[in-house]
Amino acid sequence: MEEDTQHPGEPAAEHAVCTRCGVTAESGAPPPTWLCSVENGVRLYFCEGCARTHIRAIEGRLDSNWW
Repeated sequence: MEEDTQHPGEPAAEHAVCTRCGVTAESGAPPPTWLCSVENGVRLYFCEGCARTHIRAIEGRLDSNWW
């Protein structure tokens, strides 16, 4: 019996979505210009536009709830 299992360390096969504005990455994986943040154990992605707009809050290490 063969099962499709996802091993730890393998990325999930889903499209990256900006947590802030909801835009979806075209290629599925987040482009190198997107920001990845881990907050409360959850991986969040932010598109280039949202990351640029909130760069000061990001550099100040504020949770995305604050900005």
